[in-house]
Amino acid sequence: MEKPLQTQAPIQTQAQPGDRLLRVLMFTLMVSSMSALMFNFVLPDISEQFGLSIAQVSWLTSAYTLIYAIGTVTYGKLADKFKLKHLLTAGLLLFAAGSLIGLASQSFWMALVGRCIQSAGASAIPATAVLIPVRYIAPERRGSALGMTAVGLALGSALGPVVASVIVSIAHWRWLFCVPLLLLLTLPYYRKYLGDEQGTAGPFDWLGGGLLAASVALLLLGVTNGAWLCIAGSAIFGALFIARIRSAAVPFVPPGLFANRSYRLGIMLAVLINGIGISLYFLSPLLLSRVFELPSYWIGFAMVPAAAASAVLGRRGGKLADAKGNAYLFCIASGLLLACFALLSSFTAVSPLLIAAFLIFGNVGQSFMLIAMSNSISRTMPKEQVGVGMGIFSMLNFMTQGIATGVYGKLVDLPGAAIWNPVSANAGSAVFSNIYMVLAALHVVIWLIYYARFVPRKKTGVQVGS
Repeated sequence: MEKPLQTQAPIQTQAQPGDRLLRVLMFTLMVSSMSALMFNFVLPDISEQFGLSIAQVSWLTSAYTLIYAIGTVTYGKLADKFKLKHLLTAGLLLFAAGSLIGLASQSFWMALVGRCIQSAGASAIPATAVLIPVRYIAPERRGSALGMTAVGLALGSALGPVVASVIVSIAHWRWLFCVPLLLLLTLPYYRKYLGDEQGTAGPFDWLGGGLLAASVALLLLGVTNGAWLCIAGSAIFGALFIARIRSAAVPFVPPGLFANRSYRLGIMLAVLINGIGISLYFLSPLLLSRVFELPSYWIGFAMVPAAAASAVLGRRGGKLADAKGNAYLFCIASGLLLACFALLSSFTAVSPLLIAAFLIFGNVGQSFMLIAMSNSISRTMPKEQVGVGMGIFSMLNFMTQGIATGVYGKLVDLPGAAIWNPVSANAGSAVFSNIYMVLAALHVVIWLIYYARFVPRKKTGVQVGS
């Protein structure tokens, strides 16, 4: 009778810190998501104050995204070698330091420096969001845990526009920098509940990390600004990075990670899904502005129901993944996204209320997709590679989102688009209808690839579709 008691005790002890960490993590993701989004709504005010163009002040968001993308994989790699509690402490303190600099800024460049330091600290959060469910939650409950992280992100997306509007209506836009200071409240909990696990010993490949950072930065700059010289430089640094990880004794990224077929295919599919998903947050406001001529505050309110639905249903999606498998959740997510894009393409110019309703299908479907793919991809790697592997996953997602927004921005400015969808009859919204139609077709292709390449291999041990 003693053995069962001895085996149950540690499980109960580990479950409580894991559940508490998830609640703290959900709050962290909510505040981080709000901070990332809020400045998008005050760029015109900043432009007017400093006499700069929108393109110039947009560096407050572009630089944040650029550093965030590079930082996620760096923290992910460091998490394989150092204690997660120390990395997260450093990240949150850096996030707070950048916030204080931005709050005290009296020039645009000082605000930009604060924003960059914020991003350098905030990029520790994606690594934490993946590693806490992987390290502290049993595999059979991991889908539900990832669902809670999706809830945090969705709440931040829903509250970000509202909080930004309230702050700017009663105070200067610099007070937006105060919001991340709330994360200092979470530090005692992370210090208490995160374990003292040690990573693998050995040197850190700073040269390899630097080459990867240079390649990613130049690629994002090249694509978003149409600078072919930057894209060529990205290719050169990318080639040097590949040569480095093949020759280094302890490379920044183990080459064997990309030899892992399950991981490689999962990453490729996730990148495509995220490139499509960002259209929900980028194209929809443009559609509401250009076709229906809604003011910015009404556009913000139109986006809130979809984000709120994601927050309400996100945890339900995680529980479905635990109960019936990732493939089941993936199928539901595919159906929701396909319905969303098909409806948006067909009824683009009917009513903004309908657009807001259609976006509920899309946002919930995208949240379910994130849960299914994160859960699946995390299971394709050995424990010692999860940090850097999921860091690359996050980095590629941010890169894809940055590149996709640049592509969508160019597409919506194309003149005289013909209507491809016979159900849609408004020439003024033709370009939006056509884009949504293509995205719906791409989701059909994604569904076919997933079931052709992943689900049949579940019986042979490949776990991407499990």
